[in-house]
Amino acid sequence: MMTIRRLGYLALVIGFAQVVFGAIVRITGSGMGCGDHWPDCYGSFTPAHSGPSLLVEISHRYGAGALTLAIIALVVAAWLKRSEPGVSGPGGMLRPSLLAILLVIVAAIFGAVTVKMALNPFVVVTHLVIGMSLLAVLVIVVVRAGGFGAGTVPARYKRTMRSAAAAAGLTFLILVFGALTANTSGAAVACLGFPWCRAITMGGAPLYIQVTHRILAFLLLGHLIGIVIGARKRGEARAIRNAAWTALGIVILQVFVAAAMVEMYLPPTLRSLHQAVGTALWISIVALAALAAGTRGTSDIERIVYESPSRGKFATPEGVST
Repeated sequence: MMTIRRLGYLALVIGFAQVVFGAIVRITGSGMGCGDHWPDCYGSFTPAHSGPSLLVEISHRYGAGALTLAIIALVVAAWLKRSEPGVSGPGGMLRPSLLAILLVIVAAIFGAVTVKMALNPFVVVTHLVIGMSLLAVLVIVVVRAGGFGAGTVPARYKRTMRSAAAAAGLTFLILVFGALTANTSGAAVACLGFPWCRAITMGGAPLYIQVTHRILAFLLLGHLIGIVIGARKRGEARAIRNAAWTALGIVILQVFVAAAMVEMYLPPTLRSLHQAVGTALWISIVALAALAAGTRGTSDIERIVYESPSRGKFATPEGVST
């Protein structure tokens, strides 16, 4: 179990870096740094040419290779331990691990399509969606392996699970509209000023895309505040409360980053930071939903203690008595 958890963390970290670096490829205009060549770069995986665009693009491809190897190692580890409790079957780690290897293959295919179609915006957005789906699957693997404090969650919290699932759906839409804003001509500068538009430079679809992205972001902020309050009032496990607070903290940070980015007229550094914080937010919310769904790793003793009627109102949420 520990091996699977560590490999899951490793793949998740590499996957996070890969998504963030993908944004750097876009922001620096390096998407065609290797021309229309894929997976090689001008006929070589170690080209002698050292132009900035080429180095950025080929580094992104190296990252994809590292992520693939990490996920293969994760699948192998899960397969070898499939006979152990909690690894195979529903709620186990083997199935999402297999899904992860499928998604990384699909992501690679779309990476090739993105290059061959000269960075078509809709293909780029689809490529990002696949990457985010892969991160979500890796988060589920880590949580089911006891990561993110899952081992201290004694039960399923249905209300928080439903709320977190709604937050994940809302975040997914925000990511899609954010990608559309970044890849649709004129959308990023259609609305100047934050939080409202002090000047509108372009109407139609570009404006609607960016404004929708902003509205959904503020809806998510309010929704996460409600989740934090609800989890605290219900005395849920510390891991759940910490995950909710983490997600709320990240979305607040994202609001400040977005404000600075718009007010400073979209500097590349803040655009990259905006992507990184958004990716971290997605990971944190998926982790919250997975934690609230409970894991099979909780022992029977922990569950009995937690659900016992003898737990007084002053008992800790984890059911630990002293």
